[in-house]
Amino acid sequence: MSFTSVAVLGIAALFATFAGFNDAGVLVGIGSGIRGLRPFAALMLLTAAVIGTPLIVGTAVAATLDGRLVPSGSDDGPARAQMLCGIVAAVAVTVSLAARRLPTSLTLALIGGIAGAGLGGRMAGADAGSADWAVVGRVLCLAAAAPLAGAALAVAVGRLLAVVPPAVHGRAGRDGAGRRLQWLHMGGFGAICLAYGANDGQKMLAVYAALLGGEPDRYARSPLAAGLIAGCFLLGGAVGLRRLGPLGGGLAVARQDGVVLTELSSAGVVLGTAAVGAPVSMTQSMSGALVGTGLRRGTRRVRWARVVGLGWAWMLTLPMAFLAGGVGAVIVVSVAF
Repeated sequence: MSFTSVAVLGIAALFATFAGFNDAGVLVGIGSGIRGLRPFAALMLLTAAVIGTPLIVGTAVAATLDGRLVPSGSDDGPARAQMLCGIVAAVAVTVSLAARRLPTSLTLALIGGIAGAGLGGRMAGADAGSADWAVVGRVLCLAAAAPLAGAALAVAVGRLLAVVPPAVHGRAGRDGAGRRLQWLHMGGFGAICLAYGANDGQKMLAVYAALLGGEPDRYARSPLAAGLIAGCFLLGGAVGLRRLGPLGGGLAVARQDGVVLTELSSAGVVLGTAAVGAPVSMTQSMSGALVGTGLRRGTRRVRWARVVGLGWAWMLTLPMAFLAGGVGAVIVVSVAF
């Protein structure tokens, strides 16, 4: 294996590690206040879903990120360089915003970085394909709608079904309600894991396929690739668990039953978008669903200042990643090719 191949493999592994660090703390942390599922056990379940779910539902989302946003051309070198610029831009923007306490979506940054790098490579004269703006537009519309859909679904489901009775009398009743809540949380978190593996988590497969060549499905079925992705994601997630805390800095005052409702609603939205191959951020959908659970109990339950701050972070993510990916691709392609 050449030095270049080892370097590219290392970059793909680092991306999977960063994805685990960035996503696991949020996905596991939302239910950390409910007994019945320890954080590390939840992380193991999430990791298993990352490598297992694509084998069941397919790799449509990874294929969208890998080849449909920026169709590959005949020159593999520039195509790989463009994707690398998009990946670096996505990580850099995510880290930069997080350092300013503006948590954002790595998936949204990756979409912007890939599209910008495709345009930048084309401007530099690369024959590696430019952004397919129809696909980019469709993906961005669904990404923008996901938090709103999560909020609307949480409000609707919350009005139709009381997850846990608001008042239970007697010790046996309280114990029964607690056990029911634990089982509902485990079911809700299981749905989160399935949705993440079917959609958001496939960005790691897309990165491996784009940098190493081949179709995402090939890496989903490769024991070596799946093991490497799982190990890197688990390592990053274990470090990210130290950041356990309320989603989005506490967008709403949520009771434990609201957490379960958030899990179920956001999983439904993300699974729906996965069915059409559209990459959607799990954390964005969860944020919208959490706001929806707060609205069920009144507008004062929502911390609007934090919602606005998170919205600004999302709005900044795409143009920043797009610009960084485009500039990086222009420089790299112009110099190296």
